[in-house]
Amino acid sequence: MAPTHHPTDPDRPARPTHLIAVVGNSPGVGKSTLCRALADWMRSTGATVDHFEEADILTRPAFRAVAEEFADGAHSVRPETLVAATRAYVTESRAAGTDVLVTDALLPFIPSLVAWGHDEPAITGVLRELATAVDPTRVTVVHLHDDPATALRRAVDREGPAWETWYIAKLAASPGTRSVHDLPSAAAHLHHEATLTRRLLAATPWNVLPVDLTDRDAHQTAEHVRRHLAAVLDVTA
Repeated sequence: MAPTHHPTDPDRPARPTHLIAVVGNSPGVGKSTLCRALADWMRSTGATVDHFEEADILTRPAFRAVAEEFADGAHSVRPETLVAATRAYVTESRAAGTDVLVTDALLPFIPSLVAWGHDEPAITGVLRELATAVDPTRVTVVHLHDDPATALRRAVDREGPAWETWYIAKLAASPGTRSVHDLPSAAAHLHHEATLTRRLLAATPWNVLPVDLTDRDAHQTAEHVRRHLAAVLDVTA
């Protein structure tokens, strides 16, 4: 994917040429691990890559308005702010000459929109606006799926009991997830949210790659995703 045209060549594809959005149905499914592997792989092909880590949404200039709205006490962000920030991020990446964006739990914001109380028709509208905002960049959403109860236990084992308390409290305090009061109810919510996510993504113009993690470790998951992306990106896995 190394560039072969001069930057002023009118035939050169608009950059970034591809956005790889990695999302998961639960904490503990390995989104960040997969993002690092995909970013390293894409760099090895000669592409210029921006790896947008999950915490970057609070520090990247394009998402300053998102961070400010979230911090103002409501702990939510207006959909139009998310769309504008995403458009700004892709635009600044294009100006920087970036070939591939690899994002960790960013686009398409479905868990956050659900937690903030938006219903399915409203989220459908947000996804439609996001698709327009990132055009003409091609988008592949890698949707990692594991048993929510198993993934949550993995997350608690990794992060500790304090994380469990924080996670349950966060969901319980949000308008769209107030039914959550313990890990079993969190797992039930995540199962419902995964079904909704699949339905919403199916209605977008994006390439969606569902990945079942039941019988795959991190290495096998990365290999599986690389094989599928190689055909889309026309590179070697």
